[in-house]
Amino acid sequence: MLRSKSSKPSSPAIAAEDACGGVDEWEVRPGGMLVQKRDAAGTGTGAAAPPVPNIRVRVQHGSAYLDVYLSPQSTFGELKKLLAERTGLHPLDQKLVYKGKDRDSSAYLDISGVKDRSKIVLLEDSTAQAKRFLEMRRSAKMEKATKSISQISLEVDKLALQVSALDAAVSKGGKVVENDVLNLIELLMAQLIKLDGITADGEAKQQRGMQVRRVQKYVERLDVLKIKSNNAQQQKQQQSQPQKAATLDFFDSLFAPATPAASTTTTVSSASSAATPRFDWEIF
Repeated sequence: MLRSKSSKPSSPAIAAEDACGGVDEWEVRPGGMLVQKRDAAGTGTGAAAPPVPNIRVRVQHGSAYLDVYLSPQSTFGELKKLLAERTGLHPLDQKLVYKGKDRDSSAYLDISGVKDRSKIVLLEDSTAQAKRFLEMRRSAKMEKATKSISQISLEVDKLALQVSALDAAVSKGGKVVENDVLNLIELLMAQLIKLDGITADGEAKQQRGMQVRRVQKYVERLDVLKIKSNNAQQQKQQQSQPQKAATLDFFDSLFAPATPAASTTTTVSSASSAATPRFDWEIF
């Protein structure tokens, strides 16, 4: 008789889960504690919990009282957002005091003991407000600096194309007008002055430094191009001067008067006549 293979026994944890009818759900409570999620009746059957009814919280803001309706499982940060819509006070500038303690924005209302008709005091946090204003000014300043650096970068890109064109002309042995080089240097120096006038921090400061080094590189490149162009012109002039001198000497020899030959002939004639003896004849 064949025996059927028996399945492996399940682990105690799996057996417990099967006995309970499913896998338990867990949730993280404030403070990082991992606890089993509670159901509606607290029986652990895993049934869907009905929505928790809202509570009314009375918030005192100066001499005014505000009634806010929200879930008791909400946080103080969520309460601050609701109060910001009614008071115009930024959530970061709010300080909520319950039972004499300043409550953190991440704290839950029900865990902190807030119930229906509980009273909470809303105060304006001047320190947080000043800090936020400083951060806003810093962000606006950085945004302005980044925009200015971006505009300067576009101008440098245009000037870089002209520098490359001059470099190509000099490499091919062409002549570069010195005024063009000087004008480009002046335009690049103007961009460098603009960069020096920008106050930046963090990433914007790094971008500014990169553009400064870039402009300085192009200025140095133009100085080298100017020197190369001047040296090339001087070499051409030095090479052309001996050729011009030889050409002038050649033409001078062609069109010079033949006076030395005539004087030589005269001298020879004089010498020959001087060498001929004279005889005195007497007539008898």
